[in-house]
Amino acid sequence: MAQPSTRQELIDYCLRRLGAPVLEINVDDDQIDDLVDDAIQYFNERHFDGVERMYLKYEITQADIDRGTAKNKTGVGIVTTTGTSNITGYGSTTFKFYESSNYIQVPDSVIGIEKIFKFDTSTISGGMFSIKYQLFLNDLYYFNSVELLQYSMVKSYLEDIDFLLTTDKQIRFNKRQNRLYLDIDWNQQKAGNFLIIDCHRALDPSSFTKIYNDSFLKKYLTSLIKRQWGQNLIKFRGVKLPGGIELNGREIYEDAERELTQLKETMMLEHELPPLDFIG
Repeated sequence: MAQPSTRQELIDYCLRRLGAPVLEINVDDDQIDDLVDDAIQYFNERHFDGVERMYLKYEITQADIDRGTAKNKTGVGIVTTTGTSNITGYGSTTFKFYESSNYIQVPDSVIGIEKIFKFDTSTISGGMFSIKYQLFLNDLYYFNSVELLQYSMVKSYLEDIDFLLTTDKQIRFNKRQNRLYLDIDWNQQKAGNFLIIDCHRALDPSSFTKIYNDSFLKKYLTSLIKRQWGQNLIKFRGVKLPGGIELNGREIYEDAERELTQLKETMMLEHELPPLDFIG
């Protein structure tokens, strides 16, 4: 099928590109399954069409608050790390470090987190008695009462004050841990409150089947299978088949390596978002 929409159709497409069924592709089914997983992982992590920007809502639980507020070494959520070092003149000394488990567990599909939106209010922007509310109530009683430029400048100034008084919360995230660490005052949080997380989530091909028909993914997986085919045949170098045909796994392998190198360069130049330092 020229436009694969399932995992098996993608595999069949790639094998046909390599010559099947006219040629026998000497790659095991388990090897192909591993290569499909590798190709999709690379696509999700590097291709800008492999992820989607999401706003996930998380409800804070009492267990989260307990982990974040544990203060002694026997409390809930405290992680202890010990280390031993030999200090000249003092013998062996043991050091202990304590870390609060101030994190929430995020789904495996989340591969990057940008920020969390402000969930606390201030006198600048929140509540009925905030400056923004009073400005709108007293000065904008009808639309032509205030110049738009003046209103925009006042709003910008209030945003600067709000930023200084209630800064964005510090977060730490590593996609291999699936933990979002929140460096906040957990004593001020209440069970049942919600966090809004600005994140990037890897697309699941089983739900979004158009991924299987992506032009880059089809080429990349074909080259991966081709390299595995050549690697499997390398040990048969010099073996002659009936009719004088000689298997040359090394040539197939090196040809696939060149294709993969070109595809990775294409990914970097055309399909991958540039680092923020290079934008603008």
